[in-house]
Amino acid sequence: MGNAQSPCSDPRFASASRAFTQKGLEDLKALFASLAAQSQSNGHHISSSVFKAYFGIHGPLGDRMFDLVSQRRHDQKLTFEDLVIAKGTYEKGTKDEIEEFIYQLLDVTDNGIVGRSDVKAVLMEILDDILCQRNSVPGSNSHQDIVGIFLNAANFSKSNEGCAESSMSFEDFRRWCALFPSVRKYLGSLLSPSDTGRPGSHIPHLLHSENVESNSLLLKNEYAWHIGGALSQQELDEWKLLYHSAFNGLSFNTFLGNIANDEGPTVLIIKDREGYIYGGYASQPWERHADFYGDMKSFLFQLYPRASIFKPTGANNNLQWCAVNFSSESIPNGIGFGGRAHHFGLFLSANFDQGQTFSCTTFGSPCLSKTTQIHPQVIECWGVVPKGAQQEKHEAVKGTVLERFKEDRHMLNMVGLASSSE
Repeated sequence: MGNAQSPCSDPRFASASRAFTQKGLEDLKALFASLAAQSQSNGHHISSSVFKAYFGIHGPLGDRMFDLVSQRRHDQKLTFEDLVIAKGTYEKGTKDEIEEFIYQLLDVTDNGIVGRSDVKAVLMEILDDILCQRNSVPGSNSHQDIVGIFLNAANFSKSNEGCAESSMSFEDFRRWCALFPSVRKYLGSLLSPSDTGRPGSHIPHLLHSENVESNSLLLKNEYAWHIGGALSQQELDEWKLLYHSAFNGLSFNTFLGNIANDEGPTVLIIKDREGYIYGGYASQPWERHADFYGDMKSFLFQLYPRASIFKPTGANNNLQWCAVNFSSESIPNGIGFGGRAHHFGLFLSANFDQGQTFSCTTFGSPCLSKTTQIHPQVIECWGVVPKGAQQEKHEAVKGTVLERFKEDRHMLNMVGLASSSE
């Protein structure tokens, strides 16, 4: 099988090989043999076009990935040793090794500088990929707008000699990944086959009634992808619209009534009069409490004019707030996240006409809007339907009906009416 069985003098190959089980290496050999055969190289190497087609990586990002995996030889030939070294580093290396690989991946122009144009090209390629099944036009103007929003949360603080434009340092990159976990998920899973549903490429199906037009919703597919970066794969199946102020009115009671039958997590999104869009992921149902409750799965996020996610820091347990019909001034009526009473990370009053957002240690988040006092213009709430939950609910209902049928049959038999009822 050519290079797959030849002696190797590269110590990196020996080191990377130890990261795999014997079966893992055999599987890699079989993959290499298959792709090399498609490359018509007599089993010696994998071509760039076959590599990119198999892993589903195209454009500048695909070129850069092939360049890195083939050890930057620029000979358009990927050997078995290259594949083992790359996968050993990229998938089984230390956290620092993996993130250094991904950071280099962003340098699509291969000039040693991760500039804004590099990151923009990568984001455009990602959006083209994940949205291709949603009939979006590759490179569309909407992509341009969204990419700008995603880039607004990134820093480019590194000065480069002879270059007027600052670039993204490795520390800038790591901070951006913390605020934007979807991009880290996606770029960290590119050497998985594209048809396996790799992490970072999923957008939940957004379900809503037919009378709700998609262009009237705050939650776009791109935003759902961004928020989903902080969630598990099981939570990225379906999200259903439970409440929308344009259709249900700015009513706290209607909001609570609409979500009362939904026991799962929810995504709350607000657009205020300043045009800022932000919200929070509530891991627990919205239920009446006199104090903070919830767990460390909750988080805050921004969607516009920048896109960021703020997960719990562990500084305190002041995660969710839902107070209804309390007369004490120390217990503000409404819903919120983080901070403390009267100084929340995000809060909506029970009248749904005003609220607040302060920087808070609970999530390490800044003020999410232009000012700390907010006036909601649009409020949406989506219910997260974990994968398999609908089927389990159907089976539970079916089981209940069958049990009731059996009980009814039993009662009829006891009184001797079962036969006559047929």
